[in-house]
Amino acid sequence: MKKAKFTFIDLFSGIGGFRMALENNGGECLHFSEISTDAVTAYCANSKEPIEKNLGDITKIKELPQHNILTAGVPCQSWSIAGKNLGFDDDRGQLWNDTIFLLNQSRPDAFIFENVKGLVDPRNQKALNYILDRIKEAGYFANYYVLNSFDYGVPQNRIRIYIIGFKNKEFADKFKIPKPVDKKIKLADILSDFNEKIIETENERQRDLFGNIIAQKSMSLSASNGLNDYFLFNDLRNGHSTIHSWDIIETTERQKKICYLLLKNRRKSTYGNLDGNPLSLKHFQSLDKTITERELEELVELKILKKEYYSFSIDKSKIKQLTEEENLLLNLCENNILILDKLKMNRELKVKKVSISKTIIPLIEQGILISNEERYDFKNTKISTGLYGVNRIFLPTSNIFPTLVASDTNDFVTTKIIYAKNQEDHKKQFVEKVYKKENYRRITKEEACMIQGFPKDYILPENRARWMKLIGNSVSVPVIEMLGKAILETGIFDNKAEIKFDRPKVHNMPTFEANPRLIKMTDLKNHTR
Repeated sequence: MKKAKFTFIDLFSGIGGFRMALENNGGECLHFSEISTDAVTAYCANSKEPIEKNLGDITKIKELPQHNILTAGVPCQSWSIAGKNLGFDDDRGQLWNDTIFLLNQSRPDAFIFENVKGLVDPRNQKALNYILDRIKEAGYFANYYVLNSFDYGVPQNRIRIYIIGFKNKEFADKFKIPKPVDKKIKLADILSDFNEKIIETENERQRDLFGNIIAQKSMSLSASNGLNDYFLFNDLRNGHSTIHSWDIIETTERQKKICYLLLKNRRKSTYGNLDGNPLSLKHFQSLDKTITERELEELVELKILKKEYYSFSIDKSKIKQLTEEENLLLNLCENNILILDKLKMNRELKVKKVSISKTIIPLIEQGILISNEERYDFKNTKISTGLYGVNRIFLPTSNIFPTLVASDTNDFVTTKIIYAKNQEDHKKQFVEKVYKKENYRRITKEEACMIQGFPKDYILPENRARWMKLIGNSVSVPVIEMLGKAILETGIFDNKAEIKFDRPKVHNMPTFEANPRLIKMTDLKNHTR
């Protein structure tokens, strides 16, 4: 028989990150709520909890039993930078209402809610204020904190918002976020096939012409000796550790010059309203009058650049019958001209999830839209995708790995250490020793678990897409453990009687092997994190 310091209920429980963290603080989980079959299976298998403790779909829960702490990793797509940033225009944001309803109904002593950092962005200020107001209306004293998991014991750049609240103002006033831990876990500490010793000497530090050590750039995720500890595969940014497509594909110095010209100028407002704008032949020639259309077309053939329509005139005589999406697009024209970047910035199109490219093509084929201007841009314009299946490759000297996400990423690791004299040598060694020889790989399931603060032998499905979805949707265990400890240190449960409980016997524990198809089509997408 164990003695618990407090009880808790785990909403949107995922694979059990909240549970593990609060149990490490002496808590007892009364129930959990989760609808993903894979997540429920992992939760039960690792916690030895009977599946009957699952309350299921939060929208169908009428009331919760009395408990001390309520936790919830509320689905985050509505506020995520990776999403369309629609906030409460997206029904998934409404799950906050269900969460706060159950908070008000059950009235625990405290709660911990977690969400992506996008919720604190200025564009979502009204939504955050709404959530905080609803919590206040429920009679709770709450504050929010933006924390990076790396500061609390995991080698991951994972910034999240945590809303912590108390029923009693006395304990809310006493609550303090602990300082970041001094000893950080680094990437090399969790790589399963890395056994080398990382050496740093004065001779290996990068120096300027005057012999001064070049300090690391603050923009870098991680840097050693003034050199970034990762390489970014991208045509839209530049830096000493950026690998461009023209670094990989055989190109002439002239072609490289044209590519850098586009890279340097595409973000200027002179050429459009987007963060990155394609340039016309006329634009290129205004920058370098010797550039020819043939040279641009050769870069298109190399698949470094792409040619795209930019603006259209409308031939209304060809209009016969339009779809709702086509009609919506045509209504956005000004003076009979339709400009592509204005369509991309239109909120209504985002809310209604209208595909601009798919809608424009039939209008061109019918002769309704007539191209006025064509421009050139880089073929690979999605930063997170990277180039040729690679976004970033992290060296073992890196302090951190990027945020793990449910959809996986094109981020890789290498166990090769590079000791370079300067930036040029750093990039050259990487291309020759790592990229060309394919000395890089994806992180393993065991490494992903440790990056989130779980034991490396945590029970998860074997299929990569399935375990990556579960790990990416989880919380970083050490952060929640730290928050749980900080709640206890307010003295909130000091005068409460300890709760005695027996771990229930588990029968017919669900396993991944028992049902190979555990992610069902009936799982509601709006409940995943």
